[in-house]
Amino acid sequence: MKAVILAGGEGLRCRPLTLTRSKVMLPVANRPILEHVIHALEKNGIKDIVLVVGYEKERIMDYFEDGVSLGVSITYKEQKTQLGTAHAINQAAEYLKNESEFLVLNGDNIIEPETIKDIIDGHSGDATILASKMQNISKYGVIVSQDSRIKQIIEKPSTQISHLVNTGIYVFSSAVFEFIEHTPISEKGEYAITDTIQLMVDSGMDVNYVTTGARWMDAVYVWDLIRVNATVLDTCTPSETPEFPGSTIQGNVHIGKDTVIYPGCQIIGPVMIGNGCEIGPNTVILPSTTIGDNCSVGSFTQIQNSIIMQDTRISSHGHISNSIIASGNTIGSHFITEEKEDLRIEMKGKLRRAEKLGTVIGDYNTIGHRVLVRAGIMISTNCQIESENVIYRKLTPGSTVL
Repeated sequence: MKAVILAGGEGLRCRPLTLTRSKVMLPVANRPILEHVIHALEKNGIKDIVLVVGYEKERIMDYFEDGVSLGVSITYKEQKTQLGTAHAINQAAEYLKNESEFLVLNGDNIIEPETIKDIIDGHSGDATILASKMQNISKYGVIVSQDSRIKQIIEKPSTQISHLVNTGIYVFSSAVFEFIEHTPISEKGEYAITDTIQLMVDSGMDVNYVTTGARWMDAVYVWDLIRVNATVLDTCTPSETPEFPGSTIQGNVHIGKDTVIYPGCQIIGPVMIGNGCEIGPNTVILPSTTIGDNCSVGSFTQIQNSIIMQDTRISSHGHISNSIIASGNTIGSHFITEEKEDLRIEMKGKLRRAEKLGTVIGDYNTIGHRVLVRAGIMISTNCQIESENVIYRKLTPGSTVL
C-alpha cells in the first residue's frame, strides 16, 4: 500500500513558529512532526510515500530528501495553491492511478506505528476513516454513524453530537478520485475531503470507520506543542546516559554526541538534549524539556517543560518555563519567562484559551540582559530587545524595543 502525506499547509495557528517553517517541521522530541509520521508508516511496511508540499517546501525537501535515510522512498508533489484537502490529494492522482487502495494522512499530527496498524487492519469497503474518542470535540470534525457505517461528518459542532473525532487518516479506493472531481467548493473557498466523503456516503458507497486507542495528537495552537512534546518524551525509549562527573542526571535523559555537561548541573528526565550542545555549570534542566542541536545554556539557568530549538544561545541566571524558543536566538543573562494558567490569548482575531504558558519566541531574535516576558506574550522573528525591558505586548516581525 502507498501513502499520501498532506504537508502543504502553513499552520497559521502556530505562529510565530510557522513564519519560517511549515507546521509539519515543528520539532517534537527533537524530530519534526512529519518524521514521526514517516517513522510510523515505515514500521508498518509502507515505504512508498508521496509528500504533497506547498508552504516552505524547500525546507521539507532539504531535510527528508528521497527518504532513503528513513528507510522509505519519497516522491514530492506540489500543491501550488492551498485549495483544501481534496485538492491536495488530487495532486497525487497520477502517482496512485494503478493502486486499488491507498492511505492518506496529515503530516502535522503525532502518531505511532499502532495508529497506522489499526486502520490497515480495520479497513473495508470503498473508504475507511480512522476515528479517535475524545471528550473535547469542539476543534474537530465529528463522526455520526450507524454501526460502523459513516452517515455524516460534522465540523466543529457546538453540541456533543458524538465523541468520535475524525483523525484525518483514511484508506481510499481509487474511486475517490471520481468523487473529488465533483466535490463542491466550501464556504471557505476550499475543496474539503470530508465533503468528498459525504458525496460518497450519499451515493451509496461503502464508507466505514474504525476506532483507534493508539496515539493521535494534534497541536492545534502553538502552545499545544509543549503538551505534545511532554507526552512524547514520557514514552521515549530509555537510553544509556553518558557520565558527566560532578553533575546529577536522573530519569530518562537523552544526550546527543559531542554535548558537554559541566559540573554542578542537575538534569531530571524526561529530557532530550541534542548534539553539540554546551550546558554550563550549575544549570538545572527539569522534566519535559527538549534542547535542540548546537545550543548553549549558561550557568545557573533553570529550564523546565519547554522546547529550545537548535542554534540558540541562552546566557546565565535565566529562568524559562512552559515556553518555546525557536532557532537562532541569542538571549542575555537573567532572562525570565513569567507563566500563568488559564490564559486568554488572541489568535486571528479571536480569544483562545491556553491552560498554562510562559512565552513563545520565533526565530533569530536578539534579547539583552535582564529581560522579563509576561505570561502569554509572543515575540515574532528578527526582533531586537535591549536590556532591562519588560515585554508586555506581542512583538511583530522586526520589532525593536529600546
